[in-house]
Amino acid sequence: MSEQPTEPSQPRGPNGKWIYTPEGAERDAEAARLRARGLSYRAIAAELGVDLHTAHNAVKRALAAIVQEPAEDVRRMELERLDALYEAAMGVLEREHVTVSQGKIIYQGDEPLLDDGPVLQAIDRLLRIQERRAKLLGLDAATKTQVSGGVRYELVGIDPEQLK
Repeated sequence: MSEQPTEPSQPRGPNGKWIYTPEGAERDAEAARLRARGLSYRAIAAELGVDLHTAHNAVKRALAAIVQEPAEDVRRMELERLDALYEAAMGVLEREHVTVSQGKIIYQGDEPLLDDGPVLQAIDRLLRIQERRAKLLGLDAATKTQVSGGVRYELVGIDPEQLK
């Protein structure tokens, strides 16, 4: 009886979950390179000394990492842009705005009449930037709610024996 290759021992964290090590990442990358050369998952498993399931998962993890790294770069760039926009909107929010009509400042007594319009527009813009940031970071992701329990029917005014 031939021995099936098994997954190399992989360390677990204090919570019992597998720890993704640099060695594991390198094995996953090698599995992806072998797959790119056209090897079957069986051949990859034999080459790496792991079982078929492990070879398939290694290629899957490597492909996910390839997509994830550029996505993280884009996410970081978008967050930096949002930070710059947020700072600019804060500048508008913090400035004092006066009411102007037909090119002249409107006064209330001796003081210029303040214009709240730009402040309110800046607040709206800040909220939109915060919403975009939350969406980009996945903070507003929908959560699943599981409802359990049963339904109990009660017959009122009817003899259950008559229903049989």
